[in-house]
Amino acid sequence: MIQLRSPRRKQQGTLLAGGCGQAGAIVIGGDYQGLGIVRSLGRRGIPVCVIDDEASIARVSRFSKRAIRVPSLRDEPSTLDTLNAVRRAHGLQGWVLFPTREETVAALARNRSFLAQSFRVPTPGWDTIRHAWDKRETYRLARELGIPTPGTWSLREEGELRNVEVRGPVVIKPAIKEHFFYVTRAKAWRADTESDLRRIFRQASSIVGVEEVIIQELIPGDGHQQYSYCAFFKHGEAVASMTARRRRQHPSDFGRASTYVETVELASLEEPSVRFLRAIGYYGLVEVEYKLDPRDGEYKLLDVNARTWGYHSVGPAAGVDFPYLLFCDQLGYEIPRAHGRPGVRWIRLATDVPNAVVDMRARRLRPRDYLTSLRGVDTEAVFSMCDPLPGMYELVLLPYLFFKRGL
Repeated sequence: MIQLRSPRRKQQGTLLAGGCGQAGAIVIGGDYQGLGIVRSLGRRGIPVCVIDDEASIARVSRFSKRAIRVPSLRDEPSTLDTLNAVRRAHGLQGWVLFPTREETVAALARNRSFLAQSFRVPTPGWDTIRHAWDKRETYRLARELGIPTPGTWSLREEGELRNVEVRGPVVIKPAIKEHFFYVTRAKAWRADTESDLRRIFRQASSIVGVEEVIIQELIPGDGHQQYSYCAFFKHGEAVASMTARRRRQHPSDFGRASTYVETVELASLEEPSVRFLRAIGYYGLVEVEYKLDPRDGEYKLLDVNARTWGYHSVGPAAGVDFPYLLFCDQLGYEIPRAHGRPGVRWIRLATDVPNAVVDMRARRLRPRDYLTSLRGVDTEAVFSMCDPLPGMYELVLLPYLFFKRGL
């Protein structure tokens, strides 16, 4: 167990069950990402409440003390009303908030001062979060800081498409993910020709508006070329960090989520990531995504996730339990420095297996290579012998998850 020292009571070395008094955690969103938070904290005796507006697997975890189903968490008023009602009904004053979706992060950031009167809020304020929430701001700041990014265009009207000079395929994607994803169930669309670009740009604009559509050059390669720098960031530096490679994703072209990840040693991602996070005054858990461009050998920034990420549950096996470290920091404990060891593998079978079948049919993946990759897995996103119910429940929910959000 990680040794944590309290600045108020130096004699207290390890945070054990009951060592945190009455404080607990509220996990907003109970999918496999939320389940990872529940297990991280619950196995240490920290009480956890799961709030979700969907049928979620985290609610049946033996580490979940309380699970609450609500009508909606999609908009800011619903989220704030829900948190206030749950706090009063269940006595959750002073508990730590753990958002798992971008729209929840935005709601907490915009109302941080108000929420901090009732909860511990590790999400930074809006002046910080807007640089991660809106990709136009992400790429603008990255360019100012000299951090490589793919060629990117944001337009004010469709007529400006004539100024977009690209060679090869491009990606059409939203500046703000949730405005697009809940309608299309897609992270991005690909355009291979000029006529494709105009048609798809017009279609995307009809959903989110012209100014929220981003056109970006498509860097060659699939998930094998994508890497991430993961950290608990505080006072301008990473207290704990880990780098990872996305070996497989779902879907294979523009992955909404990782399905197979391996931790790696890649020191070159730290400096640009720290430079970006310092510039926005970041605090908390964060994943900074890059893609290796084989044309020039540069790692180009794609995204910044200002929350736990889908595969964060690989952390404990690699020696860095991110949700636990954040929780302890919120309670005032000194956090020891940590860095995740390379070679640790994580998989989510519910999406990895069907996606692998698609790739095998398209001859992008050999069956033998796939079976070989399964031998060295350290962590499965959902299935656990010491907490089996979420895995069983997910099997029952697979049709629901597929039609609700494409898994």
